[in-house]
Amino acid sequence: MPESVASHWDARRVLVTGGAGFLGAHVVAELQSRGCQQVMVPRSADWDLRDVQQVGALFASERPHVVIHLAAVVGGIEANRRSPGRFFHDNALMGIHVVDQARRQGVDKLVAVGTVCAYPKHTPVPFREEDLWSGYPEETNAPYGLAKRMLLVQLQAYRQEYGFEGICLFPVNLYGPGDHFDLVGGHVIPALIRKFTEARDRGDDHVVAWGSGEVSREFLYVGDAARGIVAAAESYDAAEPVNLGTGREIKIKELAELIKQAVGFEGEIQWDRSRPDGQPRRCVDVSRARDAFAFEARMLLEEGLRRTVAWYETARLADREVPA
Repeated sequence: MPESVASHWDARRVLVTGGAGFLGAHVVAELQSRGCQQVMVPRSADWDLRDVQQVGALFASERPHVVIHLAAVVGGIEANRRSPGRFFHDNALMGIHVVDQARRQGVDKLVAVGTVCAYPKHTPVPFREEDLWSGYPEETNAPYGLAKRMLLVQLQAYRQEYGFEGICLFPVNLYGPGDHFDLVGGHVIPALIRKFTEARDRGDDHVVAWGSGEVSREFLYVGDAARGIVAAAESYDAAEPVNLGTGREIKIKELAELIKQAVGFEGEIQWDRSRPDGQPRRCVDVSRARDAFAFEARMLLEEGLRRTVAWYETARLADREVPA
């Protein structure tokens, strides 16, 4: 580890909200690999980040120098359709309270992580950070996307009025080991991995996938995302938001074929067009992250999918071995 990286985190206390979650666990590991010895991970069972009093008490107790705000209520298209009010309310309140208490209690820097869902439904590809305000998000995830977009508004306002050092990052769809493989509430990659795996084990001759398969998405391996977040925490300080991604998109039909091959399922894929597709295309401009803090994704999608499938297979086996 370069001495400059290690010394950056010497004696710094870092609070990672959502640090026990999918992305959070990888961010904590990345911080520790860079020499950070004091990482605090508040658990939702102990601290309700929607409650301003509890957020204030948390900050007073832990006295962080840096806050990385990852905590969120998240899910796939169906989860967003079922709970739009909760997705807006909980995410907006958590952002408002965490940012405000960080400023009030003297935190040196806050890194807020938004979502590509904040972009307008019809955005020129590749999505540039300047396009965030050119329209309304795709309807099925607009409440979630707008709540996350407000993080940027709040941080820019606090920088202007109070001189508070806060930055906002917008990663694309994430995937990788430790993801949530829920068929209804989960995102597309873990949901398809689970569908294909279970169909393979049952000997099914087909799998039904949601939508037309014609829309495109961009996927970032969770380890790459964690590396980008920590790199920004170390060396980026500006009001402008920053995309985190690979700069490469893939149609969902092509993605499904890659996952099918990685799992070893030999049946066919049937597309249920009665299910919504969501946003037509997603692919971001990654030049600002490259220029501002030298971030570039390393993991190829095919290899990342293989690692994710292998993790899921191991996790399933471990579950089977746990006594009832």
